[in-house]
Amino acid sequence: MLLRTVIVLFVAVLSCGWLGAVACAADQAQGLVLERAIPLDGVSGRIDHMAVDLKRSHLAVAELGNDTVDLIDLSAGQVVHRISGLHAPQGVAFIQSADLLAVANAGDGSVEFFRAGDFSPVGGIDLGDDADNLHVDRRTGHLVVGYGEGGLAIIDPKTRSKLADIPLPAHPEGFQLAADGNRAFVNVPDAQQIASLDLISGQQTATWRAPDLQSNFPMALDRQGRTLAVSFRGPARLALFDTGSGEVIADVDACGDADDVFFDERRRRIYVVCGAGAVDVFDRNESGLRRMAQVETAPGARTGLFVPELDRLFVAARSASPGADAKILVFRPSP
Repeated sequence: MLLRTVIVLFVAVLSCGWLGAVACAADQAQGLVLERAIPLDGVSGRIDHMAVDLKRSHLAVAELGNDTVDLIDLSAGQVVHRISGLHAPQGVAFIQSADLLAVANAGDGSVEFFRAGDFSPVGGIDLGDDADNLHVDRRTGHLVVGYGEGGLAIIDPKTRSKLADIPLPAHPEGFQLAADGNRAFVNVPDAQQIASLDLISGQQTATWRAPDLQSNFPMALDRQGRTLAVSFRGPARLALFDTGSGEVIADVDACGDADDVFFDERRRRIYVVCGAGAVDVFDRNESGLRRMAQVETAPGARTGLFVPELDRLFVAARSASPGADAKILVFRPSP
């Protein structure tokens, strides 16, 4: 233990200098440092996904229980606009090629579009039921939406028309698109599977399962497209899958009620955001995964967004009691 402490302090001296080396080493051991909290005035109920507009430094927050989406100016650290009259918004995405903000509504199954500059509405499309997670295919600019009892819809945001439907055996939760736009990987917890899809043919080409693990909601794909990180709730575990074979290559205990997971490629870490009131920080190395820290957040704070370009992790904390503000917790990764 003494040797390990000396090594940590030595690394801190190299990266931080002699002054503050002990404090810096403590930050490194913690993994994430709370930088600030941004209040969400008058927001009650569950908060779901977030998205960032890097050009304008805006963070969109889907406030499912409040039927609103807040837009936060990250430079000022405050809400600058609120979109009201939504129907249980779950997914949000900024579409750079069309300069639009898309909002997926669970309540009526619609996807609504707003100009990213002034948030004025420009129309939408009705998918029928439980529009949920959103991702943008950066190769085509198309919007991919998980919805209903089992499907991904591919939408042209400029014409707000549906181009294709890809069927799934049950409602999709977290999913990721490969960088080349040819494949998608989808968590389908009610079918106890991960689906590998060919986006060109619109067919499911493989089905992966992890024995004894259920309720796979959040998913992340590493930059090389070779590894999927999937967090399970039953029991609470983090598993890594090889995207070529579908085999589990690592599997460790994690925090409970996870709803988001992210790769921090710069530091070779994985962050798991959990409703149990914590973010698990895992070190990823050649020998597998090691939990390096568990950082306290707030009960029910299970959704987040890691933005590599800003080097920040945003975690949504719902209102803890009547009259208390919900907030966005802004974490700075330690060196």
